[in-house]
Formats: sequence, structure tokens, C-alpha cells
Amino acid sequence: MSATSAAPIFSLIDCNNFYVSCERVFNARLVGKPVVVLSNNDGCVVARSNEAKALGITMGAPLFKVQDLVDRYGVEVFSSNYTLYGDMSHRVIQTLQEFTPEVEVYSIDEAFMNLAGVREKHLPELGQRIREKVWRWTGIPVSVGIAETKTLAKLANRRAKHSTEVQGVLDITHSSQRERILERTPIEDIWGIGRQYAKLLHSRGIENALQFARADRRWVRRALTVVGARIHAELNGVSCLPLESAPRPRKSMTCSRSFGELITTLEEMKEAVALYITRAAERLRNERLAASVVTVFIETSRFDPEGERYANSATHELLYPTDSTEELLGVALQATASLFRAGYRYKKAGVMLNVMKPSDHLTRRMFHQDSWERSRRVSQAMDEINRKHGRHTIRYGSVETDGKWQMKAAHKSQRYTTKLDELLIVDVDKPLIQ
Repeated sequence: MSATSAAPIFSLIDCNNFYVSCERVFNARLVGKPVVVLSNNDGCVVARSNEAKALGITMGAPLFKVQDLVDRYGVEVFSSNYTLYGDMSHRVIQTLQEFTPEVEVYSIDEAFMNLAGVREKHLPELGQRIREKVWRWTGIPVSVGIAETKTLAKLANRRAKHSTEVQGVLDITHSSQRERILERTPIEDIWGIGRQYAKLLHSRGIENALQFARADRRWVRRALTVVGARIHAELNGVSCLPLESAPRPRKSMTCSRSFGELITTLEEMKEAVALYITRAAERLRNERLAASVVTVFIETSRFDPEGERYANSATHELLYPTDSTEELLGVALQATASLFRAGYRYKKAGVMLNVMKPSDHLTRRMFHQDSWERSRRVSQAMDEINRKHGRHTIRYGSVETDGKWQMKAAHKSQRYTTKLDELLIVDVDKPLIQ
């Protein structure tokens, strides 16, 4: 049987404590210490080292609620550095592609691989080789779960991550361990089982993955529709979710932020929206897409005791799809002016682009075709300059890059891998760990 026609063998690669691990790659003194990474505006804990977990710091906890633990135990605190994390994720994926081209990027810290075409047949040893190469090439620790389906690979990875016995790799293809792992997996922890499905299954006395796998197939199909039927089949070793090595075409794109400080003027709101639409337009061109619909939304804080609540949005359908920053910027600023109401203290704004089309084959315009093409060329030229010399080296005059609406990031590390002036400097006369 050829590699292309062989039954798939899925492996889920999951980076351990990914944001924290990225910080540790470039800061050796963090190894063995409690570390947390915060969400936008330094609000809540979104990543924790094992040492921080042991102190009782929970995922999603607001920083102010755990500040006592941070101070008492010297917890290292970092603002989210998505530029660094995104680049490190890309490096992990490139490493995985050394083993097979069949890699599906599932999230910033997870990827599925199809190992069916890999020559090495002893899967646990292959898993260890994957872990070792990713660690050696990127410094990121990973866990590896291997099984005949994606859903089972997810469960195997979960066990591999939390068990010291398997050393980070668990293969449950045709394994006698499978039933025991399924029995120990609460129904809520099955990939794809949401709150409503879990509630229904509990009402039927189904409490874990093994009980669900043994449930009547026809009842599952009736009660949980085709989605539940696929999960049920996957738990029984029947692959229903193929590897998606090519990303699905994007249907929408959003760029939004909570402000570092509440803002009250239209000028500040326009500055924020102008920056967001500019970044969204850059992403459009990077993905060779054009948008036909632009939505702008603004809102006050629901937790502001001194201000009234106000939230609104405006959607504009364009005559022609576009990827031109100039065109999108004009529409977004017009929408912002129509939404803004004086007397409110605003906390958040954002833009959403919808109804995407490939930008390579756009319909010619009946009027102003030449000026639109010039606008596109200007946008592409600005992209090239900013890629070479750094973001916002050149920008439209209405796009400010600094204001009190900018997110708080008081503990942000350097962009070690993407900015020349932030490269790690090593003094050979000093030890790395002090």
C-alpha cells in the first residue's frame, strides 16, 4: 500500500506552557521559577509555568487577585508578546515539516501530523525523535500523542502531558491502554463536546469517554447530530476528520483591542480605528484576499462605575471588494464618526472585514479603475518598506501609533527573533544564569 493510500496515523504535537516556554528560550534565569504571562492590557493570567500552577495561580485569574502570590513568591510576570510567540510557533511548524509535509496547524501551540508515510515504524521512538528535534532547534518542550484518529490523538496527548511515566510521548494505536484512558476522561474533556452536549450526555448517565464510545451509534446520531456521530466514530478508531494541511479560506478578519485608558474624544477614537484597519488591510494583502464588507464597532466598559453604557456598530457594503488601505481607511473613519457619541468613556473599538474574495482576480471597475490600481500599488509598496525596515516606518498621516488608547504592556519582553535592534545580546564573560 502506498504512503498516500495508507490509513492515517495522527500525531498531535502540543507545546507545553507555550507562552512561558517562549520567554524562557531567551531568558535562562526563568528556568525553574514561577512565571505567568498576562492577557491584553495586562489583565488576566493566560499562561503559567508548572511552578506558578503549584502556587495556586489559576488560568484566567485577574492579576490584581493573585498579586499577593506574585509578590510573596517572586513570580516573574510578562505581558503577552504575540510577535515573538507567532514567530516561535512558525519555527516549531517548520521543524515538524522535517518529518513529513502533512502537517496541519491547529492553533498557535498545537499541530496535527499524519505519520502514515514516515518510514520509521516504531511510533514511540519516532515521537521521542520529534520531541528532541523540536527542543534542539527551537528550545520549546512539546508533548506527543499518537493514535488512529485526531480525537484519540488529542486524548493521548493530554495523558502524555500529565504523566511522567511516558516521558512526553504516548502511542495508543491498537493499545491496551486506550480503554483505561477513555474511562479516565470526563465527557467534558472530549474534543468537540461542548456544554450542551455534555449536559445531554450526563442526563443519560454517560460520564466519561469510554461510556460515550460504547453508546448506541444510532442514538448518538439522532441526539447529537452528525457532529456527535463523528466524535463517537473517532473514539472507536474510525477516522472522520481528515488532516487539513492547507488552511481553509478565511471568511472574515477582525482587529480589535481594549484601550489602555478610557478615551472620550472622536480624534482618539479615529486614531485607534485607523491603526486597526491598517493592520487588517496588511493581513488581507498577506493572504491575497480582498474584502467586500467593513464593520466598525465601539463600546464603553461594562465595569466603569462612573460612565453610562453605550455600544454600537456600523456596517458598510462596498461596491467592489478591495485590499487597498486607502479605501478601507476612508470607509472605517466615516463609520467611526457616525458611531461616536460625546459624553461617553470608551474602552474598546475594532474593525471586521467580511465577504472575502481572492485578490488576484477582482472584477474591473466601471469608474476610477486607474486610481484604484494606483492605491493598491501604494499599499503594496508600503508593505514592502515596512517589512524591510519595521512596522510603521511609513504610514498614512491619520494613523497614529502612540496614544493613551494603546494597550498596557508594562512587562513585555523583547521581540528577539523579528527586530534587529531587539536581538539577544550575550556577554561571553558573564554566566547566562545568575
